[in-house]
Amino acid sequence: MSETNDTVAELKALVAQLNTRVQTLEEQAAHCHPEVSEDVLLAISAACAAYLGKRATIKQVHLRRGSGWASQGRYALQQSHANLHA
Repeated sequence: MSETNDTVAELKALVAQLNTRVQTLEEQAAHCHPEVSEDVLLAISAACAAYLGKRATIKQVHLRRGSGWASQGRYALQQSHANLHA
C-alpha cells in the first residue's frame, strides 16, 4: 500500500511540474505573439473587401515572421527591370 501512495505522490509532483512548465510556455507565447488589435483587423478587412470587390469575413489572422513575401516582391521587381534592359 505504501508503494501505491509513493507512486501517487510522484505522479502528483510530475503533474505539478508539468503544469508550471505549461504556464511558463503560455506566458512566453503571449509575449512573442501579441494580440492583433481591432484596428488592424478592420484595416485587413477593408483591404480584402477592396481587393475582392465584396465584403469578406476574416476568420483567422496569423502573424508571420520572415521575409518570404518581401523576397518574392523584390525578385519580381528585379525581373521586371531586367526584362526592360534585355
